[in-house]
Formats: sequence, C-alpha cells, structure tokens
Amino acid sequence: MLMVLASQFGIGVVLAAVFWGFDGPVAGYSALLGSLTCVIPNAFLALRLALPRRDPGGKALMRAAWIGEAGKLALTVLMFSIVFALVRPISVWALFAGFIAAQLMTFAGLWLRDEQEMDDTPRQ
Repeated sequence: MLMVLASQFGIGVVLAAVFWGFDGPVAGYSALLGSLTCVIPNAFLALRLALPRRDPGGKALMRAAWIGEAGKLALTVLMFSIVFALVRPISVWALFAGFIAAQLMTFAGLWLRDEQEMDDTPRQ
C-alpha cells in the first residue's frame, strides 16, 4: 500500500515538474494538485484498511473497506470542489492529467505485485 501511495505521489511530482517546464507554473501546480486529489483519498482508504480493529474477522474488514471507499469518494469530490473553488488560475487539463496519472499508478502497483507473486511461486 505504501509503495503505491509513494509512487502516486512521485509520478505527481515528476509530472508537475514536466508540465512546469513545458507549460509554466500554472500547469505545474495544477498537475500536482490533481495527483494530490488522488493520493490523499487513497491514503485514507489505506489507513482504514491497515488500522487494527477490535474484531479481526472478515465482516469487520469488509465494513472498513466499505467505509474507506465511501470516504475516498467523498474526499475526492471534496478536494476537486475545493480546488475548483479556490485555485485561480488553474489548468484543468493538467489537473486531470495529474489525477489520471496517479490513478494509473494504482493499476501499475497491482500489476507489479501480481508479477512478483508469479515469480515467487515454485515451479514443478
């Protein structure tokens, strides 16, 4: 989980630097805000799943996952609302590019984990 969050933040910083260099500071900070709009809600979900629970059973884990996903969605909507309401000027395409790039890192993390698990399985 931590590796995926770190890679999401890292790709956001790299993308922000690239956009800053090619299109100026507005595109740079917009891309960074877009990636943070993905990373912060994902960190909330990861925290919900990683915190110890009084009940270690499957039902408690599912409840934590549902609450985490609902909170993640609410935080994402809240963060986009705050960015659109308070940040002027903003580059919308860079904002969404940062968000999408960070989201794609989730899939890359899952793919890399699957590849690693396949490498770790004993061959017959």
